[in-house]
Amino acid sequence: MQQLIYFLQKYKYFLFFLFLEVIAVALIINNHSFHKSKFISSTNFITGGLYQKSSNISEYLDLRETNSILVEENLVLKNKLEKINSYLDSISANQIIDTVNLNQNFNYISGKIIKNSFHKADNFLTINRGKSYNVFQEMGVINSKGVIGITDNVSSKFARVQSILNSKSNINAKFKNNNHYGTLTWDGKDYNIVQLTDIPRQATFKEGDTVVTGGRSTIFPNGIPIGTVVKVPEELSAVNSINIKLFNDMSNLGHVYIITNLNKEEIKTVENNNE
Repeated sequence: MQQLIYFLQKYKYFLFFLFLEVIAVALIINNHSFHKSKFISSTNFITGGLYQKSSNISEYLDLRETNSILVEENLVLKNKLEKINSYLDSISANQIIDTVNLNQNFNYISGKIIKNSFHKADNFLTINRGKSYNVFQEMGVINSKGVIGITDNVSSKFARVQSILNSKSNINAKFKNNNHYGTLTWDGKDYNIVQLTDIPRQATFKEGDTVVTGGRSTIFPNGIPIGTVVKVPEELSAVNSINIKLFNDMSNLGHVYIITNLNKEEIKTVENNNE
């Protein structure tokens, strides 16, 4: 404290001079439009540089998170591949040939979300993939955490995706631990919570149970993660509706996968003929 007092006493005239200079500069800037515009331009240049650096830091941090997600996803894929290899090693050569010749039902196309809305009643996303990448209407969009939405409008290079957070969204879903199905909808309230409706009265489930896609459509394969049961209602009615907390943070999305059902047209042809 004594050193501070000594400093102020020693440099009091110089500090007083600086104080008067600041006042003078402030008066000049406020009273002269030319000086004011130059000052604002200089300030914008400085703050713009700071914002740019801040943006670069944010992008770097997001990149680390993205890399972490990719590492986790690769780990899961490696484990699945190891199980497949172990299975193939345990069976005969003829069986291996039959296994290899099994038809692939789904193909995945990588993409990135360039626009996302999540606070409206009917939310949409835009991805940087379109017809030139073999992306068309009614294709499922997911990421490593789960379901995001369904493509509904496609151009040559881009596609609009009807978000899972949309009042018109109806996705076939089921409980992971049993085969009781329902319809996934959204009431427009919380972007972290969606609703599973039309659940059979005899369905058994508990808080924390995982909900996945049901595979009863040509859009999503069976078993894509969606979320977990938030709370079990005290009374089960004929048309149950329960809240599901999404695995995805729908306000923070980046890279995605667009799902191609390789048998879609054949399935539709068969269904139309039956009708």
